[in-house]
Amino acid sequence: MAVTDPSAPAVPAESGTAATEGPARPNPSQAAHHHPHRVAQGESAQEESEGPGERLNRRWNELLQETRVAQTGVQILFGFLLSVAFTAGFRDLGTLDRTIYVTTVVLGAAATGSLIAPVSIHRFLAGQRMKEELVETAHRLMMLGMVLLALTIGSTLLLILRVVLPGVIAEILVAGVMLYFALCWYALPLWLRRRADRDDAV
Repeated sequence: MAVTDPSAPAVPAESGTAATEGPARPNPSQAAHHHPHRVAQGESAQEESEGPGERLNRRWNELLQETRVAQTGVQILFGFLLSVAFTAGFRDLGTLDRTIYVTTVVLGAAATGSLIAPVSIHRFLAGQRMKEELVETAHRLMMLGMVLLALTIGSTLLLILRVVLPGVIAEILVAGVMLYFALCWYALPLWLRRRADRDDAV
């Protein structure tokens, strides 16, 4: 039989047993999972509470993250294109294939320039209090760079598939890939944006 000292201080209950003392608080992550509309309303309210400077900084940071992803892809692709001209099989290409290759390299260079341009513009305009102009210009260059990147990928596929596949099969496959890019990169975002505008109007 255990002997207890009545003069000893009471030991506080552990966190595991404290749940019975009051109502449990909902987990924010669970609430967000079960109530996506509340999350969207919270995000929109947070955006509305942003000041002009905070909004520009957020947009600029988002542009930088997106540009890094696109830059990695275009740089790898552009490096591959430059190495093709020094391979032994390049001499066997016909006039049309050489034209496609030159077009592809030019498109890749233009895409690289468009996606890296925001960094150069930011360096020149740093400290000039032109953040709004910088963000808008970087946005347009980013969109242009994505178009040029899609065309570069399509031209590269056309150049490779013309060597591997006979007839018009290469052109058909490239057309299908470019249609897929158009749907994923442009049609889908526009559709989601219009659906969100309709939901907000209700």
